[in-house]
Amino acid sequence: MTDVLVAGAGPAGWAIAGACAHLGLDTVLVDPTPDRPWRSTYGAWQGELPAGLVGTVATGGHGSAIGTVAHELGWYYTVLDNGALRAALVSPGVRVRTGQVRPGDSDGAAVVVDATGQRRALLGGARRQPAAEQTAVGVVVDAAVAAPLVEPGRVLFMDWRPRHGERGWPSFLYGVPVAAGRVLLEETSLARRPGLGLAVLRRRLRTRLARHGIEAGDRAEERVRFVVDTPLPPRRVRNGPVVPFGAAAPLIHPATGFSVAAALRLAPRLAAAVRDGLDTSGPDSHRGDSPARAAAAAWRTVWSRRALAVHGLRRTGLEALLAMPPQQVPEFFDVFFGLPERHRWAYLTAREDLVGLAGAMRALFAAAPWPLRRHLVLRGLDFRDGPSEPDAVKQAQ
Repeated sequence: MTDVLVAGAGPAGWAIAGACAHLGLDTVLVDPTPDRPWRSTYGAWQGELPAGLVGTVATGGHGSAIGTVAHELGWYYTVLDNGALRAALVSPGVRVRTGQVRPGDSDGAAVVVDATGQRRALLGGARRQPAAEQTAVGVVVDAAVAAPLVEPGRVLFMDWRPRHGERGWPSFLYGVPVAAGRVLLEETSLARRPGLGLAVLRRRLRTRLARHGIEAGDRAEERVRFVVDTPLPPRRVRNGPVVPFGAAAPLIHPATGFSVAAALRLAPRLAAAVRDGLDTSGPDSHRGDSPARAAAAAWRTVWSRRALAVHGLRRTGLEALLAMPPQQVPEFFDVFFGLPERHRWAYLTAREDLVGLAGAMRALFAAAPWPLRRHLVLRGLDFRDGPSEPDAVKQAQ
């Protein structure tokens, strides 16, 4: 009997499949096109990456962000080399099959992992409201051409100044080196329901670049559109045989859209939970309630009570941002990026640090001007007296 069946051959799928095989679990990975190249640009803070994957970094730089004024972030931001990342994650111990796993089909595996991304091919589930999406349009230019916007060895994490010349929903410029001598310049809408149109972002990007003498011309575009508020699976699924992982979990950070670093760090823990739940040491390990026990342990590993509470608070923060008057958005990020480093790190990276996240949100509330405070209070983010950790965990349950 197969121990683990993984559906999906992206970074999250290969991370968990390789981790399971490393622990001696009989692992099968299934995907319609398992050898397809990974085309997305994957970024992460260097401090988030597992030590064994630091060598998969293609390029990077120390980051800055601009709301209405510039802020030094103090961290090194990296862009991953997709080929090197794939080579590091692919394990010869994983049996690869070309095909598709259908809902309800475990193919004889004890535990099934849905790593098919936001479409959640095995879990499905209808949404109750339109999706909040992050959208972006970008072009890659020579580093010398990009220098007026992104200095060599630097990363422009966000520039919210409205130098695209348009009113309406705000967007920002994201600028990162993606290869030696090459820089991606991308006009990005952090989140909107529904997502800001790509045609709008293309027009804004061209206007913004033209201010610096950069012509987008007919350069190939990078186009981005993904959901940042994918709901957690319903409770009936949480108690079922399928474990969602990666964007399907969803591990996507509601405030940034990042998920790859979280999946890479979490995969070994998830694999260990499956192994311990199955107790593969004996010939009868897959009988009785062992698979159900393993799936339940895997779910608790991905979504501990504190992780659920942190995710819930970040989702509340996302809703506050979506409802924010457009002119307040750059001011909000001035306040956020002006916080001490420990608060920014807790909000942007730590999945289970509920105390750190609550501290960051209290500090943000205290530093915010009164008009912004009023908006946060009306959106359910009044942190003058909390939240306490027990209350937040209880709400998450």
